[in-house]
Amino acid sequence: MSYNKLYILLIFIIISLNIYSQKVWTLEDCIKHAYENNIQIKQQELNSEVKNLDLIQSKTALLPNFNASGSHSYNFGRTIDMYTNEFATSRVQSNNFYISSGITVFDGFKLLNTIKQNMLEKEAAVYDLEKMKNDIALTIATAYLQVLFNYEFLEIKQSQLDISKQQVKRTTILVDAGTLSKASLYSIQAQSASDELQYVNAKNQLDLSYLTLAQLLDLPSTEGFEIERPLIDINALSFPVQTPEYIYSTSLKFQPEIKSAEIKLQSAQKGLSIARSSVSPSISLRGSYGTGYSGASKEITNVALSGYTPIGVTQSQEIVYGPTFDYVTRIKPFNSQLKDNLNQSLGLTLTIPIFNGLQARTAISKSKILIENTDFTLQSTKNQLNKNIQQAYADAKSAYNRYLAAQKSVEANEESYKYVEQKFNLGMLNSIDYNDAKNKLTSARSELLQSKYEYLFRIKILDFYQGKPISIK
Repeated sequence: MSYNKLYILLIFIIISLNIYSQKVWTLEDCIKHAYENNIQIKQQELNSEVKNLDLIQSKTALLPNFNASGSHSYNFGRTIDMYTNEFATSRVQSNNFYISSGITVFDGFKLLNTIKQNMLEKEAAVYDLEKMKNDIALTIATAYLQVLFNYEFLEIKQSQLDISKQQVKRTTILVDAGTLSKASLYSIQAQSASDELQYVNAKNQLDLSYLTLAQLLDLPSTEGFEIERPLIDINALSFPVQTPEYIYSTSLKFQPEIKSAEIKLQSAQKGLSIARSSVSPSISLRGSYGTGYSGASKEITNVALSGYTPIGVTQSQEIVYGPTFDYVTRIKPFNSQLKDNLNQSLGLTLTIPIFNGLQARTAISKSKILIENTDFTLQSTKNQLNKNIQQAYADAKSAYNRYLAAQKSVEANEESYKYVEQKFNLGMLNSIDYNDAKNKLTSARSELLQSKYEYLFRIKILDFYQGKPISIK
């Protein structure tokens, strides 16, 4: 690679990194990034792929199997050759070649129920993946809202610090004019220092919340990482009119943990059917086609008369002679033996289970227990969902009332602070009362901010339970 090409490549990388660092992340961007990069999600996706492979394998189990085999061996010592059916005592070479196939005709519907069970397991894995995504999305949304809260909290502290700095300047002027004592200046300066410390702490909390969100997204660092700060009209989020019972009945149609638990119960029921097939007779069809070769198989190549030998005696005591022959043999050729030794088989096998150490009965009993346990899991999941919705509804209602009360508190403290500030600037009020009014206003604004984001989060939780996408816009 030339230096010019390398230089252009480096510039492109720098520009790309700069564009990345300038990206403003929305909540949707964060959730999408987590879906694509979270390791737990990737692992769950792999688990779904495994379930899909199990399904494919169970379907192919319905097809006939087909196998081929071959062997090459030597025998030493006395044995009966399988092709000549004669004793052989010398070293004999033999070869066997077979192809075979078989198919299960009936097995108590075990294979069909296994397919159905694997289909259910695959579907449950999809819902488990969706449940994991929902959990991660909620976690990210919580962290995202925490960053937004810390932004506004920092702005409150910045505003209070600016007020304190301005008040220090005003008090200095009043002290120089003899309207206030130096004690008032010292008190205001102390308050300003305290506000500055609170500002620094708020800035640190913002940085930490950014770090938490970046770590949830598995980003290498927070450098260049900035989130969008949407305008949130909290007043537009009126308290939901739906009852917890309505939200619960709706959530049963959407929540993946409920769907997963229901499907796993169906899978356990199929497991019982599979276990019961173990006590059912089974029928299988098998066929084979093969041939072989033996070094003990020989054929005659030539016959010659070698003489006569007595073979008996007549009634008149005359000896009867018979001819004797010399035979020349050779091992039958390989190709000829393969042709002559061809054999085929076709068979139907009926298997009736009678006693197998109570394995089938034990499997049936375990399957029944699993069904009962899975049903309990489904009921527990539903109960927990109902409890979560009841709690979320109560928390949302409490946060809403808290927000309304906090609004009134801020309005009252703002009026009080304006009155106290005017009196303090005129030298009619000491710094202690002024600082007290200012701190109460800061506390009221902080309370309003906390209740605002808590209510926002609680409302979004209720929306989530009704199948609505997580969004803060």
